[in-house]
Amino acid sequence: MNRYPLWKYLLILVAVAVGTIYALPNIYPPDPAIQISSTQPGVNADQRALDAAVKALDVANIEYFGVELGEKNGLIRFFNLDDQLRGRSIADEALKGLAINEYIVAVNLAPTTPAWLVGIGAGSMKLGLDLAGGVHFLLEVDTPKVLADEMKSIETQLKKHQRSESLRGVFFSVTGSTIVVKADTEELRDAFSSYIRKDLSQLEYVRTKKAGKYLVEAKFSEAYIREKESMAVEQNLSALRKRVNLLGVSEPLVQRQGRNRIVVELPGLQDTAEAKKIIGKTASLEFRLEANPGALSSQKIMFPYKDEQRQVVTGGAYLEKKIVIRGDNVSNANSSIDPETGGSQVNITLNSEGGTLINRVSRKNVGRGLGVVFIEYTPVTRVVKDESGEDVNKFEFVASRKIISLATIQSALNMQFRITGLDSPAEASELALLLKAGALAAPMGFIEERTIGPSLGKENVELGVKSVQLGLALVLIFMLVYYRVFGFAANIALTANLTLLIAIMSIFGATLTLPGIAGIVLTVGMAVDANVLIFSRIREELANGVPPQSAIKAGFERAFTTILDANVTTFIVAIILYSVGSGPVKGFAITLAIGIVTSMLTAIIGTRAIVNLIYGNRQVEKISI
Repeated sequence: MNRYPLWKYLLILVAVAVGTIYALPNIYPPDPAIQISSTQPGVNADQRALDAAVKALDVANIEYFGVELGEKNGLIRFFNLDDQLRGRSIADEALKGLAINEYIVAVNLAPTTPAWLVGIGAGSMKLGLDLAGGVHFLLEVDTPKVLADEMKSIETQLKKHQRSESLRGVFFSVTGSTIVVKADTEELRDAFSSYIRKDLSQLEYVRTKKAGKYLVEAKFSEAYIREKESMAVEQNLSALRKRVNLLGVSEPLVQRQGRNRIVVELPGLQDTAEAKKIIGKTASLEFRLEANPGALSSQKIMFPYKDEQRQVVTGGAYLEKKIVIRGDNVSNANSSIDPETGGSQVNITLNSEGGTLINRVSRKNVGRGLGVVFIEYTPVTRVVKDESGEDVNKFEFVASRKIISLATIQSALNMQFRITGLDSPAEASELALLLKAGALAAPMGFIEERTIGPSLGKENVELGVKSVQLGLALVLIFMLVYYRVFGFAANIALTANLTLLIAIMSIFGATLTLPGIAGIVLTVGMAVDANVLIFSRIREELANGVPPQSAIKAGFERAFTTILDANVTTFIVAIILYSVGSGPVKGFAITLAIGIVTSMLTAIIGTRAIVNLIYGNRQVEKISI
């Protein structure tokens, strides 16, 4: 009785051994470091930049070690966080002073995991924003602009209806997301109100008469406004999620907050300027015909080339003011290699409207140049006074327009074509990504930004680890004193439980947050609770005169149902918390859910395996419990 077969013991040993190996990387803390990387896509850091940074650190008497030049970035490690932050500022100034300003110097955490662990895919747990530090942004989506732009389109549609029906004596005025149709006669007003009711169902309108004129005042319905705002925010969310991947941040948080705001949290990142550059970057295209030599100045605009060499030689090119199509007409874009020249290119697919326009214009202008203007929108925030005199942040976008391609139209173009003349595959890839991910439905502005320093993260980690250590130590002492040999078995199983929990979180790349540490502490309590139920049941059986071996067997089997019910209900709560909770709550829910599974295995199977080794398959008159 109370004896596991050999294969069960071996299976438990293998599980604990594998768990220990994959939990090991967490005992190797990363080194504070600075990373030197290029601002240009496709350009890697070189020895010149790294040497300049190292020389500046030597002059400033800042201790460092482990200078590395990788495939893309340079890395310098430090012994403490204070030297890291000082070193970052000094290296940044040194590179600027030597006119090596095409590099970004950012703080980083360099891994110290041994190569053999990395080779088998083992890695430490990722730390959340509250532990690793990082940046927090709150962005506001300018949803009123979406509605105002649509109302302008509706005005154009109404004017087109006016022309097609030859309706004279009607005037239109648009203010924000409201349009007023002013007619000379009641019949004209009724004709437009009927058209709005039939073809513009998203509008609500009232008919009035004022100063001898018959008016139709129309605005969007509240339901439509909500729907349009939600679509704009969701589209921007999708664009941002793709864009933050450019930063290489582990477990970024991009989620909606309220009606028109988006929260972005980037753990481990300390360079807010670089983060804002990527997050706030919006790219688009304009296709314009090259201006004829005799075109009036009012009909053409001089654009610089994105290629600096070509810009120096030519000084730019004149393109027509009239835009053929915009980036909004691009439905898909991907980068590839030009099979003819071996250079980089972006393959463009237009939507039906864009395909019709480009075909019509190119068919009539064979032999003329077609310029592709690349536009980058940079968000700028300024403080203004609102109606009550309070300071508020107002954001706007500053556009930079440069020609990336100017080629002669050889034949009529269709919905699919390519853009060449790009500097590198990385630039082509970035352009393709920004054309797809950068199609924001509405502008966004930064209304709040916070940097959480790595020193705060270190303090949080240390306090969290201490809480786990203290809780674990108290539990181990209590179990050993109160339950003796059985407490010893429970303590070994509890240690294995924590090991497996950390290993699983590391393997699946789960992010550890401060609430996640609370989940680990709770897991310790739940694992002990299961053992307490089992041991109490064994004591009850012994008090009723049941032999020790039978009492052990009954204690584990009869307590199983109670333990299962309690853990299943808690697991369901963890799933609900993960489904509806925000970032910190999700961190707690993940840790709790994994901890429930591991504690069930170790408290029931692990503890019983140890008890079986001590008391199993032999005559026992008395047990220590």
